[in-house]
Amino acid sequence: MNLVNPYSQSLPQVGASSSNTSASTTASVQPQTTESSTGNPFLDNVRLPDSNATPEPNDNMLKQEDFFALLSQQLSMQDPFKPVENDQMIAQMASFSTVDGIANLNQEILNLNEVMSSSQALQASSLVGRKVLIPSDSGHVTAESGGVSGVVSTPEAIEKITIRVEDESGQLVTTFEIDGSEGGNVEVEWDGLDSKGEPVADGIYSLKASGDVEGQSQELPVSTYAHVTSVSLGNTSSGPILNLRGLGGILLSDVLAVSET
Repeated sequence: MNLVNPYSQSLPQVGASSSNTSASTTASVQPQTTESSTGNPFLDNVRLPDSNATPEPNDNMLKQEDFFALLSQQLSMQDPFKPVENDQMIAQMASFSTVDGIANLNQEILNLNEVMSSSQALQASSLVGRKVLIPSDSGHVTAESGGVSGVVSTPEAIEKITIRVEDESGQLVTTFEIDGSEGGNVEVEWDGLDSKGEPVADGIYSLKASGDVEGQSQELPVSTYAHVTSVSLGNTSSGPILNLRGLGGILLSDVLAVSET
């Protein structure tokens, strides 16, 4: 009698089934690994992610709501046997109100600066076409405007004040004398003629003044009049700027006086 192992024919089937199961498992897993893997472990470790989303910037400034949230958190986490004293609570609330008041005050100041800038610009616009006294000894001479007029400031009464007129290169054009016996601010006017009595060319000329003060010859400060051609609004810190003919701009706050003509 031949003995037949009852499991001899089933074992290959089990093996085939096992191999089929393994193959199906491999087939089902392999597509997923090929999509996320390059086959090189080193490249898989250093590979950058598919998307690099840039986080949006956060506003790190604390607001009044944040302070109240911190206060509420503090109250909820306090020791019930050692609660916050009333005076500490009132002091913190007062601090929050002070911070909020300062923020509102800063905004009101900014609004006030804008209003003042507009008002100054309106006032400065009325100076267009007029002459203003500026702290400079230089004046612009043209055939239409003639010479240069200004003011010499003296510390005391001076019998004679010598005026020297120089061109842009510092060359002497002419000299003349004015009476300074009254002292203080002495008006000076140059007719635009050189030492030969001929009109000078258009350009910028300077008036230099000197006189005897306590027995010694000293240089005296001179301010000149300039013609305002236009006004620039400027900004809140500088204010309006007066544009002067041939001389550039000057701040409205630096103007010493305004002439009728």
